[in-house]
Amino acid sequence: MGQVYGFIIGWNRILSLTVGTACIARAWSYTFDSLTGNHISRGLEGTFSLYMPYYLAKYPDFFALGLVLLLMGLLVLGVHVLPQVNKVFMGINISVLSFIIVSGFIKGDLHNWKLTEQDYPLNTSESNDIYSLGPLGSGGFVPFGLDGILRGAALCFYMFIGFDSIVTTGEKAQNPQRSIPISIVVSVLICFVAYFGVSAALTLMVPYYQIHPDSPFLQAFLHVGWGPARYVVAVGILCALSSSLLNTMFAMSWLIYTMAEDGLLFRFLAQINARTRTHIKVIMISGIFAGVLALLFHFSDLMDLMSLRSLLANLVVDFSVLVLRYHSDQNLSKNQKTEEESEMELVVKERSLDPVPEANISRNLKSLWFPASTIPTRTSGQIVYGCAIVLVLLLIILSLILYRWPSQVFSGDPVLTTVAVLLLLLITGVTAIIWRQPQDPTALHFRVPALPFLPLVSIFVNIYLMVHMTTWTWVLFGIWMGIGFAIYFGYGIRHKLEENTEQHTGLHLPNAGQKHP
Repeated sequence: MGQVYGFIIGWNRILSLTVGTACIARAWSYTFDSLTGNHISRGLEGTFSLYMPYYLAKYPDFFALGLVLLLMGLLVLGVHVLPQVNKVFMGINISVLSFIIVSGFIKGDLHNWKLTEQDYPLNTSESNDIYSLGPLGSGGFVPFGLDGILRGAALCFYMFIGFDSIVTTGEKAQNPQRSIPISIVVSVLICFVAYFGVSAALTLMVPYYQIHPDSPFLQAFLHVGWGPARYVVAVGILCALSSSLLNTMFAMSWLIYTMAEDGLLFRFLAQINARTRTHIKVIMISGIFAGVLALLFHFSDLMDLMSLRSLLANLVVDFSVLVLRYHSDQNLSKNQKTEEESEMELVVKERSLDPVPEANISRNLKSLWFPASTIPTRTSGQIVYGCAIVLVLLLIILSLILYRWPSQVFSGDPVLTTVAVLLLLLITGVTAIIWRQPQDPTALHFRVPALPFLPLVSIFVNIYLMVHMTTWTWVLFGIWMGIGFAIYFGYGIRHKLEENTEQHTGLHLPNAGQKHP
């Protein structure tokens, strides 16, 4: 897809790991604080809440900052989690999740999925929980309607991250083209089942408007009268979070080091300490940045930012799948062309000699629906690329209209409904043009089915969920992307071009004593 797309994905992956580190540190702090009776948070909030701006957390979480700095020091010294330890912590994590799910279905009450507005005063009067009186909604199984479901899906999209780690281990797989897609699909299903089961158990144990915002599971066991069980759950959660935190910080430093070594980030970040054999500068810079995020930002703001990043990454992947399936084979050398492409070049040369420009325009328009080749060419690839960009723009406009004025659109407002119908017609037409273009016939073990319709639906879902994110989340994400583009266009693209030029020169000017096959 090109260097820009690669940098966008890499830069957003850094954001995901950095924010993920801050989120895990905050979650660790919340869990430990809950075990102490919330004395730490109450003390910090009482001391610093008056000095914190409204767009930051209610209090600075020095405990989370200290935890990140501690693990940063361990990474600087070369400490890392052994695979055996990872397996033990993963077993503990799965056991805790299973215990929560089973407990929820044992102690849960189906009435919590059928609450009415009459239940709110009764539950509120009987509860001394200071975290009650949250958003009440209209009751029932879907108290906040379809808009609440979409908002929740956008917020919880952070759960579907980390699957790129499977791809990075592809070189170790015996049959990666088959095993990687299967592994990703199975992993996504496991994550879905885990989150679905835990969410169902939690909402069965506690009315949804009384769920504790910071430590929901521990307070849920108190709510159902299983107080001692919360200590077992807390220990399991802390073990799982500790392992995840150290692994996330290690992956974060390694990604920054790799991009710096590739020339996309500053070269000094690619230096390795000779004594500890670690990336000390990268570990310290990324660790301090993650620690500051954990110190100042609220957990929900960090999760929103990570969800937005995940949605954008999925959007780029969907766009790439759509473009590359209709792209010409990039593995062919410049001197190697298929017979059909050679014939196409002759046709293009003949058309260039045609004195009638209207005929050229007519032929170009005709090629949109009747391509001259049965395999992808440069022209067909450019057509698909341009149409894909137009599709994204049209879907953005449609998503904004459906988000801002959903009731007016579906109730038949003459202006908004007409605009929505016109957008759908344009989207259908552009999709049909892409569908008519030839696809890459290369045989693969796994190919995304139902092109171009499946990527189109996925792009729409990602965009529609993205527009549900808060303005503050978009501001933070815009600042991050602005910093990234400043680094890329001010430093990365220039150094990457110089590196490519040197490699190209080296290929044509070998050393005198170098032997070549």
